[in-house]
Amino acid sequence: MSTHNSPQSDAAIEAKKSNPWKTFGITVISLVILLVGLWLIKNYLFPNQFTPVTLSSKETTTLNKKLNQLNLPTLEEHNNSTSSNQSANQGTLKPEAYSEVNAKREITFTEREVNAMIAHNTDMADKLAIDLSDNLASAKLLMPLDPEMPLFGGKTLNLNAGIELAFGNGKPVVKLRGVSAWGVPLPNSWIGNMKNVDLVNEFGDSGGFWQGFADGIDFMKVIDGKLIVKLKE
Repeated sequence: MSTHNSPQSDAAIEAKKSNPWKTFGITVISLVILLVGLWLIKNYLFPNQFTPVTLSSKETTTLNKKLNQLNLPTLEEHNNSTSSNQSANQGTLKPEAYSEVNAKREITFTEREVNAMIAHNTDMADKLAIDLSDNLASAKLLMPLDPEMPLFGGKTLNLNAGIELAFGNGKPVVKLRGVSAWGVPLPNSWIGNMKNVDLVNEFGDSGGFWQGFADGIDFMKVIDGKLIVKLKE
């Protein structure tokens, strides 16, 4: 019996070996996959920064009114809060009698306003972003890692956290829903076993911050894009 391949089989093998377009196509596809992978790693695992929220003139005026209502510095006052400007502003204050008549105790902040206040009042403008949805405040935080850390040294850690904010049984509810690093949920033990623990219920009867916080809140709710808080008298 002959062991030689037929002429037709030899021609087919030779055609496969001599097809440069197939090799070129595989190379291009591999390169595209590699570039897409690198892009995803850079932008999702190690993003550089967030874009700070910039309010329009109308939005800024509305937010400043809310801040004045709470006796907090407006955005412009914070931007000009150097010592020289502070001393100059002291001369422009006018004395007035204190009154709570017709004072509003309910305040509403939009998601854009919350992020704008972060941008104006901290150095976290491009590293922290807040999202408000029904009974949930979610935070994205970019945290630079120590350059001497093995493997990820000098990179940026992408953290996500969710906090339940609601009101029930006559008091506010504050629960940590969870924390994720690079999209991977961290074990409860890694975050002090605080996942789904109502901080007000857990620590509100022992004095300190959480008791004072709860005692001053008459109502609190987070709806899509808004934080609503009503203070007690």
